[in-house]
This record gives sequence, structure tokens and C-alpha cells, in this order.
Amino acid sequence: MPDISSNSNNVSSQLIAWYDRHHRDLPWRVSPSMARNGITPDPYHVWLSEVMLQQTTVQAVKSYFRAFVERWPEVADLAAAPTEDVMAAWAGLGYYARARNLKACAETVVRDHGGIFPDTEEGLRTLPGVGDYTSAAIAAIAFDRPAAVMDGNVERVISRLYAIEAPLPGSKPLMREKVRDVTPQSRPGDFAQAMMDLGATICTPKRPACALCPLNSGCLALAHDDPERFPVKAPKKEKPVRVGAAFVAVDTEGRLLLRRRVESGLLGGMTEIPTTGWTARLDGETGVSAAPFPADWQPCGVITHVFTHFELRLTIFRAGPLTAPPQDHGFWVPVIELDGQALPTVMKKAISQAIPTAFSTRKG
Repeated sequence: MPDISSNSNNVSSQLIAWYDRHHRDLPWRVSPSMARNGITPDPYHVWLSEVMLQQTTVQAVKSYFRAFVERWPEVADLAAAPTEDVMAAWAGLGYYARARNLKACAETVVRDHGGIFPDTEEGLRTLPGVGDYTSAAIAAIAFDRPAAVMDGNVERVISRLYAIEAPLPGSKPLMREKVRDVTPQSRPGDFAQAMMDLGATICTPKRPACALCPLNSGCLALAHDDPERFPVKAPKKEKPVRVGAAFVAVDTEGRLLLRRRVESGLLGGMTEIPTTGWTARLDGETGVSAAPFPADWQPCGVITHVFTHFELRLTIFRAGPLTAPPQDHGFWVPVIELDGQALPTVMKKAISQAIPTAFSTRKG
């Protein structure tokens, strides 16, 4: 059989033919059949989905994407939205700097570009929160530019196709060069999405379905090695463990004490229950002596949450129902309205530890 990896035209033609038959149907995607009927990708949808998909699964993003475009159909609508509404709508997706950049980027597109996204990688990279990967993805998918798009799925496909032995992250420049070599001038957006789909559905991290892969005839890892060994990764450093405490206060009216985190840093601008001063580098106090105000604080156990660079263990305390709650430590929100708050997952875990029914309670 021919060595498909030695001929970039073979790679692109085989992969696009496979994509035409087996592409995933995604709410932000213009399928090949739609394209044949003259429908073109909406740059706003492409940008929004790509920002949401960073370090998040497709399955998790679908409902968030639909909710965003229903609430804010155009980039101008998102630009005009209150920041706290955007943060609340984002809550649960994680990596909250993305939400802050999302709002800033929408404002920039409207203010500086008349509501129209730049159509080149260079122009897109000038937007807040748009880096090398996102600019390439938008340029290729939304504007059909032959950009080298490389996410984790593409890294896996290309490292196996060429059996790249150098470990990540040092091998990224070589991988990007290989992706650039095989990206076609015709239908580069479909090619980029085909590479992502192949990695997500066929060339998976474990037990890849190599017999079904359209590139299996030229895959060097399959021919000479074990595909699961690729991409080669440098040994992982053990994540540090940080500790702290969180305080769940409830009053007699069924309201919970919340406060807003500072705009910068981890979980910036999000809503939280009072916690101690833990960070990615420093532990916070773990005892009841660090409570925001005197009360009959009762321990409710410990929750664990894993961030990208560290693991956090919070000791949870609960007080209440309080008859005369203090008013100078934040703001009080009915427990039944917590779903409308910009609470990150770690805070939802902490609240649920103290109030197991907090997020199963609904009005009416």
C-alpha cells in the first residue's frame, strides 16, 4: 500500500473524503452538505465554540453554546451584555479567564472592527484571548484560510502518522510544521475539522480504531510501533496540594451569603462563598477561627477540586439558620436562585457539601 504520510495530497484528499461521510454534527458547524447549498460558517459561532472548546469536551460545550447564541444571537449582543450575566452563563465551564476574554473580545470586535471579525490569523491574534491555535482555527473554519490548526486531537493524529519521538511540549513546532505541510489550499476548514474529528472518534488516546482510519496505510506508528505510545509526553510533575476553608452561611429566609472575587487571578470576577486566602502557590487557613464573622460554625467535611496546576482541599463549615445575618460581608441570595449566580464548580461543590439539596431545588 502507498505511504500516505509521504504525500501531503494523499493525506488531505483521503481525510476530506472520510470527513464528507463521517463528520460529526455539531451545533456550531456547517456540514459539507450545508456548504454545498451555499451556507457559510458564521465567524461569531466559530469563535464562540473555539473559545468554549479550549480544555473542555465537545459534549460539555454543546448546551452552553446553544444557550449563549439563544441569549446573545450576535457578537454585538454579547458585547452589550452585563459582565456578571456572561460570567453567570459561563459558570461550570471552567477556566474563567476565557469568559472575561470572551466579553473583552466581543467588545473589541464591535468597537474596533464594526462587529466584523478579522479574516486572517494575524488580525485575529490582535483580539483579546485569541492565541495561535484559536486564530488558526477561526481563519481556517470561518474564512477558509490554509492555516495550520493544531489542538490535542490533531497532535495525536500527526504524532502517530509520522511517529514523532520527541516528547511534548518540545515537539509542538515539528508537529505544527507537519500539519502545515498537509493542510490543503482547497477546503482547509473542512480539513482542520476532519483532523479534529479523526482524533476524537478514531485516533483516540486509548484503543484507537486503526482498522477504520482513512490514513492507516501510511501511519508510521501503526506500521512500526504502538500507536498508543504517541504522542510521547515528558514525565508529569506531581500536582501540589493546597488547603483552605470555606464557610456556608444561611439565614432564616433561606438565603446564602455570597461575595464577588476580585477581577484578576484565579476564578477572577466569579461569585464565591467566603473562603480563606488559598492560591495556587499558598495554603489558606483551615480552621473555624478564619470564619468571616462569629457564629455557631459546624464542620461539614472536606471537598477536593483539581485545577490545572494544583489540587485544592477545602474544609467546609456551615452556620445557620441565622436570625440576624450580618450585611457587610457580601450579599445574600436565596438558595433557590443559586443557579443564576456565577458560581464556579469548586464553589458549587463546597455549597453542596453543606447543603446537599442546594442545586436540586427549583422554584415552583
